[in-house]
Amino acid sequence: MKTEDLLREIESLPVEERARVADSVLKSLNPPESEIDKKWAEVAKRRLDEIRSGTIKPVPGEEVFEEIWKRFS
Repeated sequence: MKTEDLLREIESLPVEERARVADSVLKSLNPPESEIDKKWAEVAKRRLDEIRSGTIKPVPGEEVFEEIWKRFS
């Protein structure tokens, strides 16, 4: 199968399936490192728990970038 044909076939898939294909291709280019992934998953879970419990208040990305631009302009 030619690359162009493969790309057309992928583009015809539902979005969930395209996401699976993209994830698979990206993993093949940059294989996950289980220890690092495990630590990131722990951090993400902890942060989600903090947000859900109200321990921390999330800051919208727009505000974060606005503050960065103010500091470094």
